[in-house]
Amino acid sequence: MQHPQSSEYERILLSSPGLLDVRAPIEFNQGAFPHAVNLPLLTNDERHRVGICYKQNGQDKAIELGHKLVNGDTKQERIDQWIAFTKQHNNTYLYCFRGGLRSKITQQWLYDAGIEVPRVSGGYKALRHFLVKQLENADNQFDFTLIGGLTGSRKTQLIKEISNGIDLEGAANHRGSSFGAHASAPSTQINFENQLSIDLLNANNGGYNSITLEDESRFIGSINIPKNIYSKMRTSPLVVVQISLEERLQQLHKEYIVDMEKEFTTLYDGHELAFQKFSDYLSDSLLRIRKRLGMNHWQVLDKNLQQALHQHQNHNNATHHMQWLAPLLNEYYDPLYASQLEKRKEYITFRGSYNECLQYLMQSISINN
Repeated sequence: MQHPQSSEYERILLSSPGLLDVRAPIEFNQGAFPHAVNLPLLTNDERHRVGICYKQNGQDKAIELGHKLVNGDTKQERIDQWIAFTKQHNNTYLYCFRGGLRSKITQQWLYDAGIEVPRVSGGYKALRHFLVKQLENADNQFDFTLIGGLTGSRKTQLIKEISNGIDLEGAANHRGSSFGAHASAPSTQINFENQLSIDLLNANNGGYNSITLEDESRFIGSINIPKNIYSKMRTSPLVVVQISLEERLQQLHKEYIVDMEKEFTTLYDGHELAFQKFSDYLSDSLLRIRKRLGMNHWQVLDKNLQQALHQHQNHNNATHHMQWLAPLLNEYYDPLYASQLEKRKEYITFRGSYNECLQYLMQSISINN
């Protein structure tokens, strides 16, 4: 019996609230799609054993071994997980790596349980190929506008307020600077590209022929912005947000101290462990730029940081972090970005306050789209 399959990749990626990924966990961890959930047909070990059998004895013996490994209660447990997923997500699609045996077997077992779920033709590989093609064409498909400004200017917040904004840092799960990591792991390169490509598909689907991006360096943490997109970013119009030093300090305190402490507290059980992880994040981030700061400057900032952490932990007072945040911003980040901005001053089309930039960008969107 022929079960349904689909190669409408854009519709699958944009409209399906649930993607059932039946690849092994090791495959899923190397790259996956937003909203995909990994409920594998075979575990890593089972997949490895079946693969060896396939190479030595052929497909039929490999399938036979797979059925021996996944049977009885184990088989039923996996089917139950798939059924529960389909009940939670209407319009589910399932896939394995190439849309072959694993997704066909999963589809058949679900059908035997009374549930018909279409599989993705070509599987993960075809979806990934489709998304890569979108990235390769992005610089030709869209005009770019960049949002720049000194550190702490709320550029990412502005991106999120703009209807055609593409949040590169959100896709990377990293804020770009030395202190840009989150408590949770950053995206893999593949996951970043998948998310970015889907964001671009959404922009195109929304009728936009221009997109707004934050002015980023080539790397966001360890994530590499695709070359064609980054090249166009360097020669695109630049809107510069101008916010006072005091406002930017308060923003950094919120991002690096208040928000990050909450992230670590949410991620780790126990206040002491969470605070230790939070402290390590700050200390390691500062250490990462020791050479750029110079040894003497770094030692002063690190001493102030450790004192601030002591006050924070023992007296529940986080205000002392300003003693190292202020010179970090004023003496390191600001001169660094100002120098970079000077090299691109010919591309600056507007400067203004946060609200003025927001208004300017909204007007540009209505004119250009």
